[in-house]
Amino acid sequence: MATWRRDSRVTAMQRLGCALRRAGPSLCRAEGLRALWKGNLTACLRLFPYSSLQLAASRRLVILFTDELGHISHWRAIMAGSLAGMVATIVTYPTDVIKTRLIVQNRLEPSYEGIVHAFYKIYHQEGLLALYRGVSPAILGAVPFSAGSFFVYINLDKIWQEPIVHFTPLQNFINGCVAAAVAQTLSFPFETVKRKMQAQSPWLPHYGAVDVYFTGMADCFRQTVKNKGVLGLWSGLTPSLLKIVPYFGVMFSTFEFCKRVCLYRNGYIESPLNYKLTPGVDQSLQPRELRELKRLRRENFEPRKSALEN
Repeated sequence: MATWRRDSRVTAMQRLGCALRRAGPSLCRAEGLRALWKGNLTACLRLFPYSSLQLAASRRLVILFTDELGHISHWRAIMAGSLAGMVATIVTYPTDVIKTRLIVQNRLEPSYEGIVHAFYKIYHQEGLLALYRGVSPAILGAVPFSAGSFFVYINLDKIWQEPIVHFTPLQNFINGCVAAAVAQTLSFPFETVKRKMQAQSPWLPHYGAVDVYFTGMADCFRQTVKNKGVLGLWSGLTPSLLKIVPYFGVMFSTFEFCKRVCLYRNGYIESPLNYKLTPGVDQSLQPRELRELKRLRRENFEPRKSALEN
């Protein structure tokens, strides 16, 4: 029995790999090479507000959940990350729906001529709620995504066997890649259901060309497992990882490096290339307090110097 299950899993993964290898060439033959970039502009335009909202909300929530001693528990940190992801998802969700619709349509016989036309047509044909179709699995998926990425983050010092503050840019890049891979794998069933719900529409040819027909989120989960098996919930995971893993690696390493540059410019560390603290600097001071202290020291030092010269 165990051998049969293992063989069935291998066969399913082989079918998935074959489908992935056939999908690209088949799409290029049907719609041209540019079809591989369908929805890319919408994804790029969505990226800035989503990331900004997520980082701002996460910072605010972490401060809110921190106790009087400046400590925050693992569960509160996970909650803060999950809530931040939910806020960013809800605010920018209509652009995600538009991106999916632009991707699933046939580029040679398009239902939408662009971002603005897609927004206008969806709103007038299907109503405002259609722009938030699939938001429930998107919100629920933020929980395992945040939990997975945070689980990797809190164990980084054990993985590398050195403090986090000593990580190099390459280590931070690898950390971002690993965290994204774990988080995306855990949350991908919700991503699958979300995409199916976004694409399904009576106004699109072949009802959005989804492989199963459903009446809601729970029914979509049930129908997908029934028709495609449990692994059907992870269908498309490989191309998703190929996109999101390097993206998060670059984002995380860039964020950590920019943070070090800010710390260096404010005088907390000796160089942005390392995390060596500046001697004699009180690390608990805020940047404005540190600048004010430096100004007072200069003012107190300059008169003494001029008096000695006279």
